[in-house]
Amino acid sequence: MNPKQTARLAGLIYLFVAMCGMYYLRYVPSKLIDPHNPAVTFHNITASQPLFRLGILAGLIGYTLFLLLPLVLYKLLSPVNKTYAQLMAILAVISVAISYSNMLNNFDILTLIGNPDYLRVFGADKLQAQVKLHLDYYDNGNLIASIFWGLWLLPFGYLVFKSGFLPKVLGGLLMFGCFGYLINFVGILVFPQQYNNSWFATFITIPGSLGELGICFWLLIMGVKDRSINKLQDQSTLPATHHVY
Repeated sequence: MNPKQTARLAGLIYLFVAMCGMYYLRYVPSKLIDPHNPAVTFHNITASQPLFRLGILAGLIGYTLFLLLPLVLYKLLSPVNKTYAQLMAILAVISVAISYSNMLNNFDILTLIGNPDYLRVFGADKLQAQVKLHLDYYDNGNLIASIFWGLWLLPFGYLVFKSGFLPKVLGGLLMFGCFGYLINFVGILVFPQQYNNSWFATFITIPGSLGELGICFWLLIMGVKDRSINKLQDQSTLPATHHVY
């Protein structure tokens, strides 16, 4: 697979990751979850189990694709700096492990609403509270995972910035996106009420989102110039060749 094909494969995978993420992190919760009313949330999930299950499936597909994405990007960007490319891949894989484990909370919700015995044992109010608790656990897990959703963007953005065959502005936005995720994590953890109600909470994640969408469509549509990346690959092998002789 030549560099242009690798770039477009990375862009295609990135696009599917983004689409899955929008579905299971935004669309499904907006249809089912009322954060201030456990009874309404319980009713919505129970009445729309197929939607909730599709959300879980989309999440698992998205996380699996996100496991493949850094491996394809590693092949594309390792000629720029192999160490940073390895760090990028490792941080992304850690986030996938956390996200997969966190998905168990949604499976626990399916167990609670799918077994009539739990309703008899707990009663309606307690069962609704249990479902709400697992949803809160799931949100907490995503908050932990968001640390690594941000951290992998720092070496990724650096590699894009230094590559010479991808736009530097997108690399800068990706690196800024790393700090946006980390600031968002600290704000929610330390100052939950003040931070969530501030305009800053919405603004801080926008540059990173622009960077990720931008690099996704650039890789998918523009790809890379074979001549530029081949020149970089030749330069990266020069020290080893010099050492042999």
